[in-house]
Parts: sequence; C-alpha cells; structure tokens
Amino acid sequence: MAGKGFTVKKDWDNPREHAMPEGVRVPPEMRIGPVAVSPATVLAPMAGVTDTVFRRFIRHASVFTKDQGLEAKDQRTEIAAVEESVTNAQSGCGLLMTEFTSADGLSRMREAKRKRYLTFYDDEHPIGAQLFGSNAETLAEAARIVQDTGFDTVDLNLGCPAKRVVGCNGGSGLLRDLPKIGEIFRTVRKAVTIPFTVKFRMGWSDTQIVCVELARMAEAEGLNAVALHARTREQGYSGQARWEWIASVKRAVTIPVVGNGDIRTPEDAAAMVAQTGCDAVMIGRAAAANPWIFRQIAQYTATGSYDHPTFSDRHHMIRAYFEMLLAEAEATKDLPRDARLGETAGKMKQFATWFTHGVPGGGRLRKSIYQSKTGQAVLDQVNGFFASQPVEDITLDSASAAFSETAYMCD
Repeated sequence: MAGKGFTVKKDWDNPREHAMPEGVRVPPEMRIGPVAVSPATVLAPMAGVTDTVFRRFIRHASVFTKDQGLEAKDQRTEIAAVEESVTNAQSGCGLLMTEFTSADGLSRMREAKRKRYLTFYDDEHPIGAQLFGSNAETLAEAARIVQDTGFDTVDLNLGCPAKRVVGCNGGSGLLRDLPKIGEIFRTVRKAVTIPFTVKFRMGWSDTQIVCVELARMAEAEGLNAVALHARTREQGYSGQARWEWIASVKRAVTIPVVGNGDIRTPEDAAAMVAQTGCDAVMIGRAAAANPWIFRQIAQYTATGSYDHPTFSDRHHMIRAYFEMLLAEAEATKDLPRDARLGETAGKMKQFATWFTHGVPGGGRLRKSIYQSKTGQAVLDQVNGFFASQPVEDITLDSASAAFSETAYMCD
C-alpha cells in the first residue's frame, strides 16, 4: 500500500504457468439477462485506463494484421477470416466496462461532466458502467442515469482496495457490512430494468471471507451476474489469486459467475475455466500491457494456438492508440472543460510505459517519451524510434510485458 491507496503492481507474484487444459476453452457466450456477451470475455473496469478511447482500442484490436505489407483488400480478407474463426466480429472482447465512477459525484455533476464520464460510442456495445458508493438511494439514482444514458448493464464496485474509496465505505470497504450491501442490492434493483451485476473480492481479509454468502445474496436480490476478483482487500494486488474461491462461488449460485485474477495468457484463461467452471473471464492488467489478449484467447479457443505480436505489430498498435487519443482530444476541444478528453501526453506516457517493456531499446524510447511536452511530440518519438530500429520483425512474448506501477486504482 502506498500514498492514497494500493498501486497496481507492475507484474505478478510468482505467476503460475498453465498448460492448455484438454478439451476446455473459454465459453463462446455468456448471457447477463438479455445481454449476450460473446465470447465470454470481459474488459475489467480500471480507473484511469478504460475510458472510451481505450475501450474502442481494445474492441477494434483485431483490425491490426501481422503483415503490414498487405494491400488493403488483402488485409480486409485476412481480417474477415480471423473474425469468422474467433466467433467475434471485432476483437474477441465480449463486454467492455467503464472506469469506476462515484455515484455521489455522478448524482451531483453537471450534465457536461456526466457526459465526460459516461461517454461511449455505438461500436462499444455491449458495454457496462461501473459505480461505487455506499448510499443505496444515491447509487439507485446513479444507476438510473446509467440506464437513461443507454448502457447495457450497470455494475456495483465492491472490490476497490484504495484507502480513499474504502474510507468512504465504498469499494471493498462495504465487504464488512453485508446488511448494507443487501440494502443497496434491493434499492438499485428496483430502480433499473437493465441487467444489474456486482464485482467483489473474497472479503476484507483471510479471517473475513464473505464471497460465497455475498454471491448468494446477489442472486436472491435479483442481480443478473457476479464477478469475483479472487483476492482479499488486505492482499491488494499482491500474492496469487485464489481461484478455488471462484469455484466455490460458482457452486453456490445459478446466475453467471465471472472469474478475475492472474489471467495473463490464453492458457491462463482456459485454466481458470477448467479449474473453476466460471462462465466468463475478466481481464484487467494484462489487457493494458497486451491489448491482443482478447483476440489471442479467441484464436486459442478456435484453433488451439494464437499469434504473438511482432516488433512491427507493437509499433502499429501503439501508434494507432496514440492517434486515437489525439483525435479524441481534437474532437472534444471545443466542449466545456468538464466534457473534454483533456491532456493526452500523460496518458500516452502511461501507456508507453506498459507497452514498450520487452521491446529492444525500449528504455531509450521511454526516456525520450517522458521528456516530451505534448501528445504529438510523444507520437513523433514513437514513430522515430521504430523507424530507426534495425531490429528484424521478431516475435515478442506478449505475456512478459510489464505493467507500470502507477497511482491509479482499479478493482
């Protein structure tokens, strides 16, 4: 723990290596009420990461082909073939989630600022909005705003371990008060008709594990699915996720169960399904370090193998994301300040830190990026670095990409 809360670890503690389980794959679909999540993979809500640009970046990750020399027509043909084989029209990510948003703040915000936090585009469906807070009526009001905005699902955050969230009895702080959680479940459920879900941790500590009881309560109160990050609040992001508790939750309820924690590779995703019986997998850290992860899982499901990004793939991907950030900043520059995307250079530097680990000469690139003052200057450094490299188009191990230790929070 540091500063105002837990930081997200840049790597995993003694990560387990999983072989591909025989005959077990990530399910092709999960249904959350009437919402089809196909394939059964979910982008975890991450504060400071999963804004509309990053979500669309993930959703469209499959448009980037390994052979950058293909003519446009051939690229479209190859993309169509891949998409058909992985049973997903875009990237293999079945459900996108927003950054977690304060219900108190959302209920008080001006309309312009709400738009900034709740902006999404048509190509992001299905998409869920995640809320945190501790007041049942305020959460219900925020859920109605989410529903009226057009989101497909609304999710309650009971997982964030950060001090400033827990200090307000939000996030994982509520895990110490199951009656309060029950009140919130009932009040929000009555307020909206769209699917209502919850993401939680195992409990506050090893002596206060409540995940099975909480899941049963969620089902009894009419929630449509639950997601378990298989760590306690005290663990933060350290140690290994304890998948056996995901299995316990799955045995306890009949509504869909989403497993979360320590999925770095397609093998990990399949192993979690095999070991827990979960209905879908949720991926956070690995998606930021390796945006190909959802497509890789879909390819693995379809064929038993998957592509690893090459050196040129990384250039193409990071350039595409940075160009999307710059375009969004330009498109929103005339909106009220609260509705703008905001300063892009910092976000680009954050992303570059994650995405250039494992790239030969990446340290030199990161140093030049950190010294850049504008978003365009960052992009110029990236393009110049990759253009100057004599490195052949080697394949890089996407699972080894490190995740920057930053001050933002996710659950």
